This record gives sequence, C-alpha cells and structure tokens, in this order.
Amino acid sequence: MKTLLTTLALSTALVAPAFAQEAGSRDARGQLDFEGRYLVSVQDADMLSSAYVNGMLGPREGTDTLAVISLDGDPRDWMAAEVFASNSVAGPPNAVEITPDGRFAFVVETFTPRPNNDEAHQFGDMSIGTTLTVVSLEDPASPEILQTLEIGARPLSASVNAAGDILAVSYSIEGGSGAETPMQLFRIAEDGNLSDPVSPTIAGYALGEDNIMDIDWHPTENVIVWINQFANTMQFARVGDDLNVTPFGNTVDIDRAPYRVLFTPDGTHAVTNALYWGPDIAGIWIEAPRGQLLTVRMNAEVSEDGTARHALIDRVMTGVSPEGLAVSPDGRWVATTNLERSYLPYNDDRITWYSSVTLAALDQVTGDLTEIGTFNYDGILPEAAVFDNSGNYLAVANFDHFDDRVEGSSIDFWRIQTDPLDPGNTQLIKTEHSVPVARGAHSMVIAR
Repeated sequence: MKTLLTTLALSTALVAPAFAQEAGSRDARGQLDFEGRYLVSVQDADMLSSAYVNGMLGPREGTDTLAVISLDGDPRDWMAAEVFASNSVAGPPNAVEITPDGRFAFVVETFTPRPNNDEAHQFGDMSIGTTLTVVSLEDPASPEILQTLEIGARPLSASVNAAGDILAVSYSIEGGSGAETPMQLFRIAEDGNLSDPVSPTIAGYALGEDNIMDIDWHPTENVIVWINQFANTMQFARVGDDLNVTPFGNTVDIDRAPYRVLFTPDGTHAVTNALYWGPDIAGIWIEAPRGQLLTVRMNAEVSEDGTARHALIDRVMTGVSPEGLAVSPDGRWVATTNLERSYLPYNDDRITWYSSVTLAALDQVTGDLTEIGTFNYDGILPEAAVFDNSGNYLAVANFDHFDDRVEGSSIDFWRIQTDPLDPGNTQLIKTEHSVPVARGAHSMVIAR
C-alpha cells in the first residue's frame, strides 16, 4: 500500500505543473475571442415587445439610442458608448448602417418617439418617421451627431455600397413614401454628409403595389438586390453613375414574407429569410409556423446575348419568425435570430419563454445550406445578429429580459463549437459575455 501511495504521489508531482498551467490559462480560454473593431447597434426605448400584440407601449425606459461597443481589451470590461438617435423597432432590423471604413453611421426612423410625457400610450400614438441621422464614429468612445435630415415617410432599411459613397434607403408603401418611389439614393461625401436624394424610376416596378422591404449591395460592384415584401420575390439591379437603377435577369420567386437579404461574401449568392406571416395566419404573425432560410444564385446562367437567369438554390427550416439574418465574413455560416413567441404579454398562454438562433452551414460555391440546429435561450425578441471577423462568434441583439428587474437590453455573445471527438457535432453556445445597452436593441452592424 505504501508503495502504491508513493507511486501516486510521484505521479501527481509529475503532472501537477501541467494542471497548474492549465488552471492558470483558464481565464484566457474563458475570455471571448470576438474579432472586429466595434459593434454599432440601435435601441428603440419607446415600447415593450408586447405592444406588437396588445398595442400598449408600457412604461418609458430611457430614450432611443445608437450604441458603440469597442471590441478591444478584456471582453469583461466592454461597455457601450451611446448617443440619442431616433429609430423604431417596427420594421426590418436594418435601421442602422455604417460605411465600410467604419467612420460614419446612418440611422433611419420608421416611427417617431412616443409623446414626451408619463401618460399611458398606445402604438398608434407614435407618428410615422421621416428622419435620417448621420453619426460620426471617428471616436467610437464618443459617437457624435453629424447631420439630421428630413427624408421620405416611413423608411424601412438603409444600406451602403462597397465603395462607401452611396446610401440606399427603402420605404414602406403603407402610409409611407414607398407608394411614391421604389427607393432613394444619397451620395455620401468624404465628411459623411449626405446629398439630396435621387428617387429612381425602375422599369417594371409597380408603385403602390410592390414594396421593397430590404436592400443589400454587392461586395465589389454597384449591384443591388432587394426583396419585395408583398410579392414574395427577389430582384437584382445595377446602379449607374447617375444613380439610375436598371434591373437585370429574371425576378425570383422566394418564400413567403421575406424580411432581410444579404449577399454572400463572394457575391455569387443572395441569402434571405422568410417569416411566413400573413392575413391567413392566426394573429397575422403570432401563430406563424417555423420560417425558412433561402439562397439564390445570381447569374446562374448567362446566355450569349448577356441575358441573366437567377435561380433559387436551397432552403432550410429555422425557428419561428426569423427576423434577423447574418452571414459570416468567410462564407461558412448563416444565422437567423428567431423571435419565437417571446414578445407576447406574460399572461398570454401562447407565449414561449424563450427565443432562438438557427445556425446553418453555407457552401458558397454551390449555395447549398445544411441546417446545424436551432438553439433556444432565455431572451426576448432578438431581431439582429452579426458574425465576428473570424466567423467563430456571433453577437445577438436581445431586445429585453424576462426578469423585469434587469433594466435595458443587451448584446449577447455566442460561440460556434465543434466537438473535437465528434466533428459532426457542432453547437452554438451562448457565452457568459454580454454588454448592457438601452432597452430595445433591434438592429446591429460591425466595423471590421
């Protein structure tokens, strides 16, 4: 027995330094290796998420903000620098955009802030928005309002081209300027200020019927893709030097109620989400089925005369109401943030006390998607997500918390993890890292 104990003691002594080193590196491994310069999110402080169902805005909690989270130093010390910028969660989660160099941000206001008093207010008390705010991010620790413009009514989304010199804004046709123009294009000056807008005429576009929900720019060319909310279609177009917009190729039929659209990093495909909302759904959106994630190949075929044919390639299922959409910068992954029914009033029996994130693998060459899984978590109305530069981490905007004692909302950080002993087992894991922001986080971008 003594010999055995001596042997164990010697063995422990031999391995102790290794264990000590492992323990000493625990903090480093536990930190978040999220790569990028800073995150930019916008928060709508005017309403509880349940206002979508019962119309009651609930108590005021602060004001609308734009937040900047610098991604340097110890992640446990990350904080948000915030400045007032009017915005609204009542639209696609593309209310904020930045120039590729990260110097300027643009925020569109779909609805105005609630009346400035402590009375009980309903959703209808907010007016249709007409403001576009330009924010200087030259000092991320102190964002500064550079310009405030009066634009069209009820803007929905904002997107900047790869060169950083054109901003595209889409509008709703429901009480907005979308019934008068398909979109507006602004020149971006070197100092960040915007020109007067150009409202292009687009061949084949049915004003008052078609409605551009979201727009994205090609990563290298002045080519745009947009999704038509009511027709459930996707279309590609070239933007000329005089800001004319010329569609090319066929219009692609996609799934029902598309909400966001993004080019893949190599520009060969466009990715979109489908919410499956509609007047024939109970509660229009409340009892919607699980959504879809789709890929469309641009220029799948080009004939001798140059005519292009775009093609629907693949689709996978997501969680319920996948409003947010993100593609990793290396093209490996696509994620959707799914509202589920987390936003319902607490006394509604249909509420899900969770939201979710769906992760899918993307083959940029073929456009094929492989569903990895849908991962539930304790949060409310997550409308936006972005991948870090490595593609190994995901930041998710969490609109609110089920624990009403926790003020504000948060930007939460997730990690993609593959089991070293089971390469087919990939998990998306919500880490312990989170940065508080004002209540109502709903749109987010990253300065890479």
